[in-house]
Amino acid sequence: MRFALACLAGLVASAVAAPVEKRANTLPPVDSVTDESVLQLALYLEHLELALYTGGYENFTDAEYTAAGFPAGFRENVGVIASHEASHSATISAILEKAGYTPVPTCTYTFPYDSPTSFVDLANMITSVGIGAYLGGAELLTDDPILEVASASILTVEARHDAYLRTGVGASPFPTVFDTALTAVFAYNLAQMFIVECPQQLPLTILPKLTLESPTPPSNLQPPTPAGTLLKFTYDPSTFFVEVAAGTPLYIGLINMVTNITYTEVTSCGTGCATIPVPEGAAGAAFAVLTTFPTADALTEDQLSSFGTLAGPAEVILS
Repeated sequence: MRFALACLAGLVASAVAAPVEKRANTLPPVDSVTDESVLQLALYLEHLELALYTGGYENFTDAEYTAAGFPAGFRENVGVIASHEASHSATISAILEKAGYTPVPTCTYTFPYDSPTSFVDLANMITSVGIGAYLGGAELLTDDPILEVASASILTVEARHDAYLRTGVGASPFPTVFDTALTAVFAYNLAQMFIVECPQQLPLTILPKLTLESPTPPSNLQPPTPAGTLLKFTYDPSTFFVEVAAGTPLYIGLINMVTNITYTEVTSCGTGCATIPVPEGAAGAAFAVLTTFPTADALTEDQLSSFGTLAGPAEVILS
């Protein structure tokens, strides 16, 4: 433990010794990408995860975790994960403060779990978003070795957290050969479903909501959701940023691993309701967006999050 704390202290000290280049004393313009904006989003998500894991530790007893089928010591390790998230938050805050920026404060959160098992299911979903955000932001920090190392160090620990939690419910700790990167806008939107209110939001676009209605995967994610299974989504067309003419074909773009985004034309199941089959080869955590752009005009994830999304993203846990 002393060694771990010493390493963390060294990381904080190194980060503070080589601050982010000062650009302004305020948040960046809407959707702009800077070192500060990447770090503020990372901190925003770390605050969310800290609240989640603190609740998972405080709201259930060892006996309740054991009765739910979790191994001995599981609750204690949830507490350790919470302490890791606190350290991550402190590290990122220190980097921002040294650079002259004000770290984004914590929000008020709501988490829809009522048992140890539903807590772990939710933690898998939220941690997958955090992992995706770090992957998506990593390339934007490569001009600063200190920030790159700090980000990568946190990312690998987040992945270990997720593997441990998945093992606890009997799921595979490594369901895919690659994890899925997320843009800042998509990661930020995925966090919004757990936000009650924030003293300060980030200057990122809030997109219309897309909800996965079914299927609900089993807690142990076994067997994985097979290709061809119908995914049912709902959305509110009145919230779209652009008018979509009646009869315009709609598509779900499924972002998964490092492959090209899979675009599938939806089948309508009523106003604001659409289904698609799970594409062949999709696995792990995937993220769905509703769009009018077909496969022939396939957009990148950056393009989707900038101008191509009608609603979304919605997280789809497949395995």
